[in-house]
Amino acid sequence: MELVFLLLLIVLMIWALGSGFPVAFSLPGSAILAIGAAAFFGWLIAGDPSAYFAQGGPVQWLTAGVTNFRGIYWEVERDTLIAIPLFVFMGIMLQRSKIAEDLLVTMAQLFGPVPGGLGISVVFVGALLAATTGIVGATVVAMGLISLPAMMRNNYSNSLATGTIAASGTLGQIIPPSIVLIILADQLASAVDQASTTRKALYKAGTGQISMPSEFDIVSTSAGDMFMGAFVPGLVLVGLYMVFILVISLLRPHLAPAVHFDGKYDSRFLRRVLLILVPPLTLIFVVLGSIIMGIATVNQAGAIGAVGATIMAGYRLREGHRGAYRPAMLSIASVVALVMIANIHPINIKNIDTGTDAFVLVLAIVAAAAFLVSVVWSGWRAFRIEDTLRGVMVETAKTTALVFIILLGAAMLTAAFRGFGGEDLVKDFLTGLSGGFWVQFIIVMGVIFVLGFFLDFIEIAVVVVPIVAPILLAEPSANITAVWLGVMIGLNIQTSFLTPPFGFALFYLRGVAPKSVRTIEIYKGVVAFICLQLVGLAIVGAWPWMVNYLPNRISLTSDTAPPPQNPKLQYCLEASLFQQYDARETEILAAIDTAGRLDLSYLPKDLQATTAKAFGQAAKTFELVEQVRAAEAAVAAKADAYRPALNQVRNLQRDMRRIDVEAEEIRSRIARLSSASDEEKADLPNLEARIGVIEAGKKDLEAQIPESWAELSKTMQALQQAEDKARKLYRRNVDAAYAPIGEIVTVVGATDRLDAIRGDIEALKDIVRNAEIPEAVKKFKAIEKAVGQIEGAKEIRKLLSKARRALKAKVPDPDKALDFIDKALEAHAREMSWRSQAKNELLPDLEAYEATIRDNIGLRQQSRLPVKQVKEIVGCLSQHRDISLYF
Repeated sequence: MELVFLLLLIVLMIWALGSGFPVAFSLPGSAILAIGAAAFFGWLIAGDPSAYFAQGGPVQWLTAGVTNFRGIYWEVERDTLIAIPLFVFMGIMLQRSKIAEDLLVTMAQLFGPVPGGLGISVVFVGALLAATTGIVGATVVAMGLISLPAMMRNNYSNSLATGTIAASGTLGQIIPPSIVLIILADQLASAVDQASTTRKALYKAGTGQISMPSEFDIVSTSAGDMFMGAFVPGLVLVGLYMVFILVISLLRPHLAPAVHFDGKYDSRFLRRVLLILVPPLTLIFVVLGSIIMGIATVNQAGAIGAVGATIMAGYRLREGHRGAYRPAMLSIASVVALVMIANIHPINIKNIDTGTDAFVLVLAIVAAAAFLVSVVWSGWRAFRIEDTLRGVMVETAKTTALVFIILLGAAMLTAAFRGFGGEDLVKDFLTGLSGGFWVQFIIVMGVIFVLGFFLDFIEIAVVVVPIVAPILLAEPSANITAVWLGVMIGLNIQTSFLTPPFGFALFYLRGVAPKSVRTIEIYKGVVAFICLQLVGLAIVGAWPWMVNYLPNRISLTSDTAPPPQNPKLQYCLEASLFQQYDARETEILAAIDTAGRLDLSYLPKDLQATTAKAFGQAAKTFELVEQVRAAEAAVAAKADAYRPALNQVRNLQRDMRRIDVEAEEIRSRIARLSSASDEEKADLPNLEARIGVIEAGKKDLEAQIPESWAELSKTMQALQQAEDKARKLYRRNVDAAYAPIGEIVTVVGATDRLDAIRGDIEALKDIVRNAEIPEAVKKFKAIEKAVGQIEGAKEIRKLLSKARRALKAKVPDPDKALDFIDKALEAHAREMSWRSQAKNELLPDLEAYEATIRDNIGLRQQSRLPVKQVKEIVGCLSQHRDISLYF
């Protein structure tokens, strides 16, 4: 019966959407009606409102709805969606201030003389508007009103002109900042959690081990990652559009002729181009650059964009009037002043110690106040001129409310879909397909593409993605990243704006196009660009580094970059280091040999032992690298023969798990019927017979498992364990080979600081004899803190601490405190004795040795990866690695 109500849910949704009922109410309405019907008939027929639910019941569905509502509006951690109204405001403000119109006219004059130049200018402006506004409807309407008449006057083909405008207007869905990418990031965040749970269950079922290594887990994504991941694919689409128009204009010039510019390309024209082009480009750089460089989060970047758009609107709306640019100039001057002040002197309002600190703070406050004045000034202009600000605020509120209501409705629909077992049906269908991940992925992409003919991008993102994304992300054979999947879905969803009959870009363009342009010409025009979008989708799918490279590069070079010991980095880190060992083996071994002959006799015994051992472990590195390679090669040699058997057995085991689930459900029904009426118990024999059939089917599946599987699996697991052991031995060895060297270099390097502190320690004697105890204790703490900051001076600090405690006791003992101070001075003298000699005789050679092994043997011990290593490792991380053999 669950399937009946699942079908009812889908039919209700299709009917509501097809009849033109608002999406925001179609989705939750369908869910409420289907859930209500299932609960009512379950209570009426079976006496249990939850009887016709595959998972939970109406109460659980309602609880899930409340949880989703709270997640969107109240959870502090889930702040991704805050960026939506900010970027919507930025886009509408730029559109209402006619900056898009200026760009179109000027770029058309600039590119016009080039074959197909007018079309290329439309694509170029579409890309700029995508990176600033991201509002498809506004972009298509603006270009349709301004560029389409110009293209028609210059004998452009109606189909090519309308197709170019419609396709260019949709670039805002993939070129960041994009609302689609923000919504996808939000949906994928929860999908990653589900996929991670599924993958851990697969690992446990396949290997029997309780915990899965973290390097096999799925990394979540964020709106910032999605923005960076979509950047290159967006440029690929722009390039494809431009190349297509250029080729068409060269092969068939009459379709896209060059347009002569009546004016002059002089300095005045150049100034005009720069004045119109530079502000939007600056805004793009500031918004995206702040995210890339880690200066701002996506939400903060959205706020920057909204303020920047307001300032741009402030001068554009007053263009031609005296003082039009004064607010913008004030804002630029104040920002420059703030940057200069921050670079010259640190600004910390909680740490004002000197007159200079106070003066700098006052300057910063004045500059910040000036910037605030410029923003308010620009906003006042937008409010007063044509009521622009009010219109922008109203449109922003409408768009944001629409998005959030659809998100809530989609969450209710998805919960109902899961409650009726729809998610399990989709999962069983996809995982049951032969051909593995790529067949599943192609089918999902095909379904999304077809849905794009009928549904809006938000509906697809919030209804389909939560259902299919966990299934695709959990698959270990592809091991795709969440950001790659999100960008691929985003590229696919973009086509929904162009595909008839409900492509919104077609509706927008039809509304502003002249009557001489037939609707069929618009449809014909977009076909080529839909094909180009699919080509772009195939390119990004074939080369995943286009998506993954920028997010990985930014992650590894940011202030919060993971350390080299992060488990996720180890495979690629070692692949890079092993190549470096091959290239520099002679150099590194020579450095180890030279360091091994250094005289360590005057060092403390423990330092002598650990340092000498570290030299030996460094020399052993190359042997362990070969062991890792041999173990890796052994696994690879068995992989080709093992993989088919693994896939066969895992598919059989998956089917057996499904049988177990079905058998458990039937047993639950039998248990419920045990206390039912005699009439209801009439179904018991059928259910018991079904249990027998199911168990027989499971035995048939078990019989299909190859007899050689147990031995094959045991052999492969032994080889994988050997590889894992070899890698762990290598990692422990290089850590132990570098840590003592880094420690002794640091300790000996602190010799001068240790020497300088002796006078302060000696001064403590007079303090003990003459000062009041509270004052003396305070002085002791200050000296202890200073000594504690000197590497390798723990013994001295411990003795000083004992002296302080003797002085602070209930019965102060100054003599005991003085005795501990003398012992601290003796320890200081001992330290200085060997450190002074090591500084002169040992330190230069040790520093040279440490510099040689720092970025190879010692790389795991560094706080972050050097830029050179980042470049090498990012390329490896950006490819998808098959890890199915470990499952």
